[in-house]
Amino acid sequence: MSNTTQNNTAEVDGICDMLNNMNTADNEDSISICANCGKEGSDVTNTCNKCKQVKYCNAACKKKHRHKHKKECERRVAELRDEQLFKQPPSKEECPICMLPMPYDISFITFKTCCGRSICNGCIYAMEMSEGKDLCAFCRMPKVKTDEEDIERIKKLMDKGNAMAFEALAFSYATEGRGLRQDWNKANELFLKAGELGCTSGYYNLGVNYSEGIGGEIDKKKAKYYYELAAMGGHVKARHNLGALEFTDGNTDRAFQYVILSARAGCKESLDVIKQGFTKGIVTKDDYASTLRTYHDIQKEMKSDARDAASQDEWLSGRSR
Repeated sequence: MSNTTQNNTAEVDGICDMLNNMNTADNEDSISICANCGKEGSDVTNTCNKCKQVKYCNAACKKKHRHKHKKECERRVAELRDEQLFKQPPSKEECPICMLPMPYDISFITFKTCCGRSICNGCIYAMEMSEGKDLCAFCRMPKVKTDEEDIERIKKLMDKGNAMAFEALAFSYATEGRGLRQDWNKANELFLKAGELGCTSGYYNLGVNYSEGIGGEIDKKKAKYYYELAAMGGHVKARHNLGALEFTDGNTDRAFQYVILSARAGCKESLDVIKQGFTKGIVTKDDYASTLRTYHDIQKEMKSDARDAASQDEWLSGRSR
């Protein structure tokens, strides 16, 4: 290596070190000054638990500064929430057998209480056509013969923290499934627990129940809250429903932000809204074209011969657990 090259390399390294030191110093300054009294030091660690933007030296300073900080805090919290609500949805969950994105329509997905996995009906259909109808397509366990046995399996999964198991039992209380009596209070408790454990459809179903007054009074505020939690977790239909709520409130721009995202994730209802928005001049030609292309791409990704065969009513109507 020449002396010139060595000198250039050393110079670059020196500049990088200087920039890193400057960034470190800036970060230290930004996190070590009390927003109320201006005190500096390593003990200024009491952070605003909402916006996470400012710090205080103690709880007293935090309380004194609250009225000055409130508007800015609320603005930043709203910005952070919108970032989550309108970010590109995560990739769709894949079927653990065929590895294709799960169908958008949940009626084409089956939760198995033996292994706690959700499997596309295409893989279940392929299994039943090739090896018989008595084994799980994923774990090969025999199917249950009674409701009591099925509920016992669900409760074992719940003890392990399986979010989908909580939702499955919630649906049983909601629809009088598995021999249970309808109990909407119990169903909503289980939907909430499922959501807290990471099942976005648990939050979504709570939103639906509050929106429509199922099992209680209509509460649009709570419905929107749970739809938002579901949407931030990537639930497609929750975004569609949020779009409807925003449109009703006169927030057209926010409404179409939601439905564009949900249409691009495979929601046919949202795509229909986008088409209407385009014909009325609300949605641009570019947004409509890109949304349409993305919608058809995701539909192709979810498609398989086995899923098409499984969608036949004759097979679905004759299925057991």
